[in-house]
Amino acid sequence: MPLRPVRHLILSLPLFLALAPLATPAQAQDTPSAAPAAAPEGQAADTAWRSWTSLIGPSKYGDDFKRYDYVNPDAPKGGTFNSVAVGSYDSFNPFIVRGTPAAGLPNFGGGLLYDTLMEQSTDEPATSYGLVAEAVRYPADYSSATFRLNPKARWHDGQPITVEDVIWSFDTLKSLHPQWASYYHNVVSAEKTGDNEVTFRFDQANNRELPNIMGDLTVLPKHWWEGKDASGKTRDITQPTLEPPLGSGPYKIGAFTPGSSIDWVRVPDYWAADNPTRVGRYNFDTMHYVYFRDSNATWEAFKKGGLSDYRIENISRRWAQEYNFPAAESGEVIRKTLESHGVESMQAYVLNDRLPKFSDPRVRKALTLAYNFEDMNQTLFFGLYQRITSYWANSELAAEGLPSAGELKYLEPLRGTIPDEVFTKAYTLPDYSQPNAERSYLREALGLFKEAGYELRGSSLVDGQTGEPFTIEFLADDPSDDRVLSPYARQLNRLGIKTNIRVVDQNQYIDRMRNFDFEATSIKYYPQSLSPGNEQRDFWSSAAADAPGSRNYAGIKNPAVDKLIDDIVFAPNREELVSATRALDRVMLWNYYVVPQWYLGKIWLAYWDKFGMPDEQPESSGIDPYSWWIKQAGSDAASAKP
Repeated sequence: MPLRPVRHLILSLPLFLALAPLATPAQAQDTPSAAPAAAPEGQAADTAWRSWTSLIGPSKYGDDFKRYDYVNPDAPKGGTFNSVAVGSYDSFNPFIVRGTPAAGLPNFGGGLLYDTLMEQSTDEPATSYGLVAEAVRYPADYSSATFRLNPKARWHDGQPITVEDVIWSFDTLKSLHPQWASYYHNVVSAEKTGDNEVTFRFDQANNRELPNIMGDLTVLPKHWWEGKDASGKTRDITQPTLEPPLGSGPYKIGAFTPGSSIDWVRVPDYWAADNPTRVGRYNFDTMHYVYFRDSNATWEAFKKGGLSDYRIENISRRWAQEYNFPAAESGEVIRKTLESHGVESMQAYVLNDRLPKFSDPRVRKALTLAYNFEDMNQTLFFGLYQRITSYWANSELAAEGLPSAGELKYLEPLRGTIPDEVFTKAYTLPDYSQPNAERSYLREALGLFKEAGYELRGSSLVDGQTGEPFTIEFLADDPSDDRVLSPYARQLNRLGIKTNIRVVDQNQYIDRMRNFDFEATSIKYYPQSLSPGNEQRDFWSSAAADAPGSRNYAGIKNPAVDKLIDDIVFAPNREELVSATRALDRVMLWNYYVVPQWYLGKIWLAYWDKFGMPDEQPESSGIDPYSWWIKQAGSDAASAKP
């Protein structure tokens, strides 16, 4: 599946995520992709060219795709879309571990500046359509994939996008960042196999996903990056830069003040404006981002107006009580609650298992038992959340009850290397709503600590041999994070665990998370899709655990997890994929790598009444702000007609 980085992840929104301000680990508040494609279920891969691919079923549009059903093809162009970002930025190069990229430049995917070989659908899960590549084909054993480039594809300087650009992009990106290296680990070469064709060859066969995740490749301009800047110095893609790069996408960088603001200006002669994935979308002439120090400042900016035109609310207290400012009461600010149909990825207190004190699963289970979700949900969250009990919540991929026969096929070979409870018990979390629950769970947690070699001395939990106190430092990047960290910290204090909450600026937070320099933090993991695949290696694999910049924040190093990831990657069909994913879900849950928190299952959307919107938004992604338009732009266009 694709990897879409955002700050406060609430839902799985493939196109909304490109609006996200920063490529950074998601820091949870209350709540803090379309998947890659392969041959449709039941349809054998072959060598025929096709303009779309799907992992789940036939495309709803097929080869006659003209536009998404939900968009307004006559949406007027014009106006400014105002948004906010938290922290600052110091680079326009999002493809390296160093530096903080500007809003609109995710480190995985094209963002506003670049196009990818294929575009993930906004209203169908696990489906992609041609963009830079107009068609793709691959053999029945999925051992390679060949893309035929669209002859219309152009860079903003007018030069054509070439096979050489694609090959250079693949080789370069794979060497620059562990996310790309992990995603394309099994892609061994890219070569020109025709005037307008590029073929990627794989080191394995029967990986249904590999031919299709190549469609997620961001294509970069080789001639620009290998050229010289205004001072005559050769550019270096391995380093941060504040020189606006050449792109191919719907926007280019306009005015900017490093660390403070950036304008994205719509490209009027954008080569793909008539591409079916673009029709009726990317309607704003300017997308203006301004940076603020923390999330409270972004909230004040939204209330003021003119700085932030919309927000996805992620604090229940605010949604329930604080939309009573004048613009909201007068109707100038509109609120909507939308259903979220996407996978709810894990939101949790993440423990850094690289540290010896978290390496014992009994300790991790004890820390899970100590978390009182029910109290927080009632006293802080107005009872609006559900406990999250899966890494793929709100989907058919979530493990439930005891393992099915399909799951046991993957679990039985691992018996003895995974917790016995995987086979005998349904995974459940503490329920503090029961009478005397707190005393019972804390007593059980303390018993587990004692088994792991700790003991209470006075009011402190200490190592039984060294006498060293058991302490936890929670890392945060916003003072408001104290709201979700302090209640848990108080519970831990009752066990004799000394805690503190360290708030750092966002750039430092990003750097520390990239280098796994933390003890515990509260985050929501990157969005999962209905078609998990190669990206799971970056999330959970042993190889990713010590690779700076990977998303294996918990530091999981488990051969059983590695094996189950491979089972997912090589699943021959949808049924097997679901079984393998549920098996992995069980194993990770029973190892207590994180302390699960909660999820909403809805989208809290608030926006200033300046937008025109399609009557429907895409069910798969929830909302698509790129399908909106500025109402005044339509009025201006109408008044300009003779």
